[in-house]
Amino acid sequence: MPLFNWQALKPNQVTGTVFNELDDEQILGELNMDMFEDQFKTRAQGNPKDLSTIKTKVVQKAPSKTSLIDTNKAKNLAITLRKGGMNPSDICTAIETYDQQSLSIDFLELLEPFIPSDFETKLLVNYEKDGRPLEELTDEDQFILRFGKIPRLKQRISTLTFMGNFPDTVKRLQPQLNSLIAASMSIKSSTKLKKILELLETKSTDRSQTLLHFITSIIQEKYPDLVNFHSEIHFVDKAALVSLDGILQDIRSLERGMEMTKKEFLVQDDSPVLKEFIKTNSEQLDTLIKDSKTAQEAYGSVVEYFGENPKTTQPSMFFPIEEKVPSSPDKAGVQKGPMMPKMPQMDLIAELKKRQVKPQVREGKDGALEDIITDLRNTPYRRTDGRRPAQRQDT
Repeated sequence: MPLFNWQALKPNQVTGTVFNELDDEQILGELNMDMFEDQFKTRAQGNPKDLSTIKTKVVQKAPSKTSLIDTNKAKNLAITLRKGGMNPSDICTAIETYDQQSLSIDFLELLEPFIPSDFETKLLVNYEKDGRPLEELTDEDQFILRFGKIPRLKQRISTLTFMGNFPDTVKRLQPQLNSLIAASMSIKSSTKLKKILELLETKSTDRSQTLLHFITSIIQEKYPDLVNFHSEIHFVDKAALVSLDGILQDIRSLERGMEMTKKEFLVQDDSPVLKEFIKTNSEQLDTLIKDSKTAQEAYGSVVEYFGENPKTTQPSMFFPIEEKVPSSPDKAGVQKGPMMPKMPQMDLIAELKKRQVKPQVREGKDGALEDIITDLRNTPYRRTDGRRPAQRQDT
């Protein structure tokens, strides 16, 4: 049976309509409502109620409560509080005690827009000062009144959000920094790659073969030990996904968040939660900052080594060139017999040729590169998040 979609008319709209002539009280007295309820009740309903109960409900109205905050804000707050699934008083207590176990990051972010404005705070405080019963306020107004009494409410929510996000942010950034360092240092310290680049100076007047074919043939015949030069280059594919600017921006955000947390602890120095967080994570942040500087230095060095400007050359542009240098004759498309048609990889070789410069190869120091490589192999890699995706570019 199709549903009736009713829309209530305003009193001034009823005049002259059929509804003005209806007498529902008379109809209720004439009809057998017990049979009606029995036929159309849902399964969740119990026994039919008495007709007098129905009549009472028609005229009965719920007692109205006072609301001082914006109607839409109150509706959205009611939805948010239902999502939280916590008693409003418990929510406020958890914020006051920095209880991360009770408050999820998502819920904290939902609560932030409901921080009362100065105007709302003034209205609610004056209501309370006048001695009017708080029970007469709506549940949402009562929550806002209690919510607004939390000292440094905005700072507390920001601190809790930062503390909750910190571990995942570090886990996301550290592998990216490691891959950037490993790829940069391994490329610059690869003697085999350097030897291959030297072969790019070889000239050929035979137009029937590409430079790629010619160099591959030389490697096969004269320098077979160079065929596996890719074994000296590590995590280039992962480094190509890194947005260095995005990482540095995230680290600056972590620094600001830690500074904010330390300031909050100066005011709330009796909080064991803040004390433990700062003690546990300050050193971890210092390590991340140090690694970011190492990554900048290593990446800048290898990019300049190939004659490019690190300020204008992103990892997504630089590393795919290195990654696509063929690691074997088969991957290069070289076969014995007639020469293959000119292949796109020649453009990559030409690009590498332009990047040749003379500075000495810088070796990894104190086994740092080996440690990073080991760590990368044991740690799941997560690429840059959706806010700043590092798009790989095909060349």
